[in-house]
Amino acid sequence: MNTGSTSSLVLRDDLSQFDIQIALGCFLAGYSNNTFLAYQQDLRQFVSWCSNQDLELFTVKRTHIELFARWLEHRGAARATIGRRLSTVTGFYRYCTEEGLVDRNPAANVRRPRQRQESTMSGLDRNELGVFLVQAGLSGARDHALACLLALNGLRVSEAIGTDMDDLGLERGHHTLRIVRKGGSTVIVPLAPRTARRCISRSVNEARVRSSLRTPAIG
Repeated sequence: MNTGSTSSLVLRDDLSQFDIQIALGCFLAGYSNNTFLAYQQDLRQFVSWCSNQDLELFTVKRTHIELFARWLEHRGAARATIGRRLSTVTGFYRYCTEEGLVDRNPAANVRRPRQRQESTMSGLDRNELGVFLVQAGLSGARDHALACLLALNGLRVSEAIGTDMDDLGLERGHHTLRIVRKGGSTVIVPLAPRTARRCISRSVNEARVRSSLRTPAIG
C-alpha cells in the first residue's frame, strides 16, 4: 500500500468502485428526511466535480477539496452553502476512516470560508411574531395556516403556498405535511403543534366547501 502524503487518502488495495458506492450509501443511511437529502446533494456535487477533474474519490488530497470549495465560490455559492458542502465531505471521509476503508481523512484540515458574524437579514422579534400570527388568524383559516407554516415551521413562501392539505399525515403521533422543496424534491416535515391545528382546521374548512359544492340545492 502506498503511504502517500499526510493530506491524501490511502486507499486499501482491495477496495473497488463498488465498495466506494456502498460506502456512500452507508454514510447517507445514517441520516433521514431533510438531512439525508441535503447530504446526498452535497456528495453528488462533490463526486461529479471529482469525475470532471479525472479524480478518483479516494485519491483526492486536501488541495483538491479546497479547489472544490473555490469552484463553488466562483459559481456564486453562498459561504454557508460552501461550509455545509465541506462539512458533508469531511463527515463522509471521517466515516470511511472509522470503518477502516482509508487510513486518513484528507478533509480534516481543509480551510473553511469565514462566516459573517452578523446576519444581514432582518427578522421579527417575539412580540412582532405574535402580532403577525394574531392578524393572520383574523384573516381566516387559510391565511393562519400559511402564516404558521412560514413562522413556526420555517417554510419558504413558495413551499407554503404550494402545500396541499390532502398531504397532511400522521407519523409516530406527530402531524406531518408533504411539501415540495426548491428544486422539485418532495419531503415530509413534522408540524409544530399550532401549525398542525391550523392546517387541520383549514383542511376541514376546505372539505366542507367541496362538499357543499357537490351537494345539489334542495327546493
